[in-house]
Formats: sequence, structure tokens, C-alpha cells
Amino acid sequence: PMENLLKLLPGVNSKMLSQAKMDPKRMKHVEAIVLSMTPAERKKPDILNGSRRARISKGCGRPVSEINKLLEQFKGMQKMMKKMGAGPGGGGKGGGGMPRMPFGGGGGGMFGR
Repeated sequence: PMENLLKLLPGVNSKMLSQAKMDPKRMKHVEAIVLSMTPAERKKPDILNGSRRARISKGCGRPVSEINKLLEQFKGMQKMMKKMGAGPGGGGKGGGGMPRMPFGGGGGGMFGR
């Protein structure tokens, strides 16, 4: 699954792989949060102010603190990916917003929706 994809990335070590393991329940929560976002919010998470986060919280049934935590994790991953892209041989070309996930179908942002 996800670990197999991460193994293919240069610079990913065993510590990163152990942190990447997510239980299915947590994945459902993340999916619910992302699906409660508008396409514009998925594309540019920086526009998520307090009232938008409260709306997302009501839509997915998760606390605002969990939404904030997910956004912080996303920003951290975004930083890490930029660093990896800026390294030797890395193009570093990529767009902002929530990443496309390998599951959930065709076009769109995160989870293919």
C-alpha cells in the first residue's frame, strides 16, 4: 500500500516509513475532512480561516483541532517534498494544494474528488 510507494522515493528511510503507517480508522477521518472541503480549499489550504474550519468540522463530524492537526501535517509534508525536490538532481517542479492520492478514482484533488 502506501509504504510501498514511499519506499520508491529517494531519501525515505525506515523511520519515515514507520511514521507513515496509518490505521484505517484514521484514514476514514482524513477522508471525511478532505471531502468536507470545497475544491478551492483543497487546492489552496491556506484560505482555511476559522469559520471555514468550523464548517468543515460540522460537515465531517471531527473536532476543529483534528482539522488543524491535519493541515499542519500537510504543511510539514509540503516542506519536506520541496526540500527533496530542491536537492541534487531533483526538479522541484510541482503545484501547491492538497496532493492527488493514488486511490479514489480519476481527476480532482485529494482522494480523486
